[in-house]
Amino acid sequence: MSITSSLPGKLGFGTAPLGNMFRAIPDEEAAATVQAAWDNGIRYFDTAPFYGAGLAEIRLGDVLADRPRDEYALSTKVGRIILDEVEDPASRDLGEKGGIFEHGRPNKIVPDYSADATIRSIEDSLKRLRTDRLDFVWVHDVAQDFYGDEWVAAYESARTGAFRVLQKLRDEGVIKGWGLGVNKVEPLEMTLDLDEPKPDGFLLAGRYTLLDHDRALQRLLPAAEAQDVDIVAGGPYSSGILAGGQHFEYQKAPAAIIDKVERIKSLAAQNGVSIKAAALQFSLAHPAVAATIPGATRPSRIAEDVAALNETVPAAFWEALRAEELIAPNAPVPTA
Repeated sequence: MSITSSLPGKLGFGTAPLGNMFRAIPDEEAAATVQAAWDNGIRYFDTAPFYGAGLAEIRLGDVLADRPRDEYALSTKVGRIILDEVEDPASRDLGEKGGIFEHGRPNKIVPDYSADATIRSIEDSLKRLRTDRLDFVWVHDVAQDFYGDEWVAAYESARTGAFRVLQKLRDEGVIKGWGLGVNKVEPLEMTLDLDEPKPDGFLLAGRYTLLDHDRALQRLLPAAEAQDVDIVAGGPYSSGILAGGQHFEYQKAPAAIIDKVERIKSLAAQNGVSIKAAALQFSLAHPAVAATIPGATRPSRIAEDVAALNETVPAAFWEALRAEELIAPNAPVPTA
């Protein structure tokens, strides 16, 4: 049930920032960034209705609409319906992610993982994306960070609703694969334990990075590899802190994380390594990881990502990280 054969390369483009995450991005800048991704050879694009209440999908669709559909892979997510009715984006209850898209569209966002909502969500996404089909569909955010103590109830709603719809669409050949798109390890472990339905892959954001990978290494990644369920590593820069930004886990980075990043940067400088190369190549080194999808809002960042993927990172750097206990002893590292 691997999705690797359907992914056009190890490097994709995550469009959460195009939903005006953290700041209002001009339409021209957003379009130029997608164009830069295309010009740099990126052919896998991931998006979601949640990103700016449909804004990221609209912006992505505007650029890709005149590209040959067979030349790129596209994934979006289900679990939230975007209404014509408006609300105050700053007042939304988003669990740990409050305010993340307060600069997005004001359209009301309604969580709904039922079968009917899943079909509606896909139909709405196709319109916003101006396309006739999706390659992969992820069930979005059925996890603790958005639903707190109620997350298992949200998960159960998805298991009996969205999961079954997506498996049927996959079996009918309407989509190439499905899975979950989350920021937590536990929902993915639960899904791998199910007898059915069986996912094809997972989009795991922020949990297999230089800064945070211990938990995923314990059980999730070995189990995913054993079941041939590929992982797409989202957020390889940990919300930006590993790429010169100030955010970690979509909020201002705490002092302990800033200190850890500075230690990694110091070792990177000593070994002539860019921090972006270290972050991207680490996330891709595990055999269960099929691709990584950094986001960007500036065209120049895309060329940096491509260069980081191709940069030669000396073995001494990884050895230094391990010696300083900055990465787990059992974490696979790239080999030259």
